Amino acid sequence: MRLLGPAKQRKLGVTDARAYVRRMTVQPLTIPAEAKERLRIMFIAKHAKWGGGLHPEDGNHALYHVEIRTILEELGLNLVLADKYDALFGDPGVDFVFPLLNRGGFLNSEMMLPLLCTRLGIPYLGASPILRGLSDDKHLTKLCAVARGIPTAPWKIFRRGAPVTETGAPMADRMVIKPNASSASWGVMDASDWSGVQRAVAEIHDMGHDAIMEPFLNGSDVEVPVITVRGEPLVMPMMLFEQADPSHLRTYYEKRDLVERAQKYQLVDFEDDRIRPIIDDLTRKLIGEFFPFDYGRYEFRVDLEKGDVQFLEVNLNCNLWSEKVFGRSAKRYGWTQKQLIETILAESLARHGLI
Repeated sequence: MRLLGPAKQRKLGVTDARAYVRRMTVQPLTIPAEAKERLRIMFIAKHAKWGGGLHPEDGNHALYHVEIRTILEELGLNLVLADKYDALFGDPGVDFVFPLLNRGGFLNSEMMLPLLCTRLGIPYLGASPILRGLSDDKHLTKLCAVARGIPTAPWKIFRRGAPVTETGAPMADRMVIKPNASSASWGVMDASDWSGVQRAVAEIHDMGHDAIMEPFLNGSDVEVPVITVRGEPLVMPMMLFEQADPSHLRTYYEKRDLVERAQKYQLVDFEDDRIRPIIDDLTRKLIGEFFPFDYGRYEFRVDLEKGDVQFLEVNLNCNLWSEKVFGRSAKRYGWTQKQLIETILAESLARHGLI
């Protein structure tokens, strides 16, 4: 939804832009009571059965899974819980799957659940396997962004088994190297010369992943949550991972609350009226590449001093936890966490013809 110009706002009797957004807020969706009784829904996640507290390896990701499970239970759904892929090796006797088992410990594991559901003909929440693969491959996603005319920093992909050469590598004073399909900054490294890049790529290849490198961009990340409501994408309020030190490289352990981040960054509302419309426009240009996807997060690196915006990546089937981007954005929008989850689920059920 775009903001109207000042003249149109005055005609509507709204002089404040934020007041206009509040006035035009889309109402959350609900799942009919009869559908809750009729449909058997599987919630499958690594920590779907977790008792509580931080996980020693996955940290707050376990809290996130417990929160989603609790909300689904509170909605009164006919719920089946699973925490392993083999729950879908055969017909589980369910009508719909809510999949959050993404990081399975092997390359491209994010495609496994959509593929298993597709094989069994069971509708599921989220994008199709091919779109999930497209979004989780950072190299392919960047190609989509460039094709749409979206500013994107140069990069190079190093596939496992292919020669690791400096030709075409965007060398800079500092480079970032990471697994091409990583999430939550898992495996991220930096280097200041080609030898350092080679070492990082070799380490990532040894872990079984393709590697991608790009120049380090000073600044902070703007996160743009997008959901689908009644068949149309809804761009929700943007959030900013504000960094005290724009040169700090956020790690997996910080994102999962497994180490003290010492206020190196904080998640805040993004209210920059110069840059926000630019990012809104860029996001809308890219949405069509991944639609339909139910929910996803579009990420940009922003140098607030220079006003420079660079596309980073798309994360479909991203983190919906109330303490992360989606939950905080929904609160700004005027929705509760429970309304956010029910809206996303209700829209997907409707898209699949189940309600």
